[in-house]
Amino acid sequence: MTKTAKTMRIKLLLAYDGTDFAGWQHQGGVRTVQSDVEAALAKIIQAPTHVQAAGRTDSGVHALGQCAHFDAPEHLSHVPWAKALNCLLARDVRVVSATVAPPNFHAQFDAQSKIYAYTLWLDRSHVNPLRRRFVWDVLPPRLNVAAMDEAAGILMGTHDFNSFRNLGTPLGSRGTVRTLTGIWREPGDGPEMVWRFQANGFLKQMVRNIMGCLVAVGRGKVTPADVRCILEGRDRSIAPPTAPAMGLCMERVFYPGEGESAAAADAVSKDRGDDDLQMAGGSQRG
Repeated sequence: MTKTAKTMRIKLLLAYDGTDFAGWQHQGGVRTVQSDVEAALAKIIQAPTHVQAAGRTDSGVHALGQCAHFDAPEHLSHVPWAKALNCLLARDVRVVSATVAPPNFHAQFDAQSKIYAYTLWLDRSHVNPLRRRFVWDVLPPRLNVAAMDEAAGILMGTHDFNSFRNLGTPLGSRGTVRTLTGIWREPGDGPEMVWRFQANGFLKQMVRNIMGCLVAVGRGKVTPADVRCILEGRDRSIAPPTAPAMGLCMERVFYPGEGESAAAADAVSKDRGDDDLQMAGGSQRG
């Protein structure tokens, strides 16, 4: 596709089982979601095409509502993108929808907030082998849910989350302050416990690090008061271990006009997007 060719911007909604992927982003020599989608697009467009995601998911992390965009030649406006891509993609990644977006739409920079879900498995007496790829088996012992709820409340709001970021990732220019507009646990007494996290942006492995901390609280290894000290300490080395990837799923990305909660919309600032999305050398709009 030449630089002078007229193009249209396509917005994708993607779902994938992240088990057999080395994450979203190109990593060279390994299978990634971005590589698979771009390879499928190249067969349709007959040219290399870059796909920009709302947020990069790590190896083993899943998605039900990953958003991405790419540019295609206008003469291909007749292509049913979702159907065409799904015919070429492996069955562990699906295009849920594909729509024409405004030419300046950007899946990363226009995102107002994101929701991630993390699922814990609580009861080995109700073994479901079909769920093993999507849950963290935290047994034993039984979790103190009330203490976890209290600790989650401490993390709500705008904070420096340096204690909950992956130290192996360059910090970048945006710093480590983020606004968690929601942390909630789905009600129910079944074998699974689902936690959801909504924020205007997430640091690398921030959700998994918070979940690891909340489980440590539930096991009695850390108190809610300790969580406040960990948060205020801004030191990853004093926080509990990271939760495994398989329990994490990107559920939804909110954009202007898509029904985001008022609290989340108020938290939107120049710090949109995720640090873990930045490419080597930085990511650019367009």
